[in-house]
Amino acid sequence: MNIRHIKMLVEAGEGFEIEFKRKVSSPEKIARTLCAFANTDGGTILFGVDDDGTMVGVDSEKTEIDQIREAGEVHCFPPVPLHVSFVPYRHRDIIAVTVDKSDRKPHAVHIPGGTPSVYIRVEDNSVIASKEVIKVLKDEVSQKELVLAIGGNERTLFDYLEQYHRITVQEFAELVNVSRRRASRILTTLVRAGVIRIHTLERSDFFTLASNDVQSVNTRITQSRMLRKH
Repeated sequence: MNIRHIKMLVEAGEGFEIEFKRKVSSPEKIARTLCAFANTDGGTILFGVDDDGTMVGVDSEKTEIDQIREAGEVHCFPPVPLHVSFVPYRHRDIIAVTVDKSDRKPHAVHIPGGTPSVYIRVEDNSVIASKEVIKVLKDEVSQKELVLAIGGNERTLFDYLEQYHRITVQEFAELVNVSRRRASRILTTLVRAGVIRIHTLERSDFFTLASNDVQSVNTRITQSRMLRKH
């Protein structure tokens, strides 16, 4: 990575796969972003860049990199592999830390004395994942067979989504009169099958049809019906 590449990333601005940091505030906070990138689609943190895109560089790349590696190796579990580049800029350095999409999801942030938390990337923020999202992350790397059974609850869900477009776990549980746990299990199975999609906001999740019409959903169900290896 060179200064031209860095400038292109800075001009694009912070977003789903890019975050700016003037410096390493603490390994624990950096671990949140590293885990979020690894659990989602990967991304790059640029250290030595202000939130507004001003490139300032870092004073001591050794101090910064020690804390960055601590964040990825100590505070992320499983550890998050990092690709680190140092780009000279006005007698300082811009540090680019790139994280690939992981095949060991979910990665959780471990802080001494605290409860481990799984983070994902939502737009330009790293947010705590819900139980449903964590289940989906685990299923993405699972080798177990998927059993897809479409019954009355699922059909009621599809009809509701065709009319109202979105639903939460609690709303679905109340709609079909089942426990929240069972509603969650049904929804995450359908997400894994590609029939519906999960969307995360900062404090809640909701689900939509994977396609815009029920006919397309029925086609997708037929393609993955009963047993499919993931």
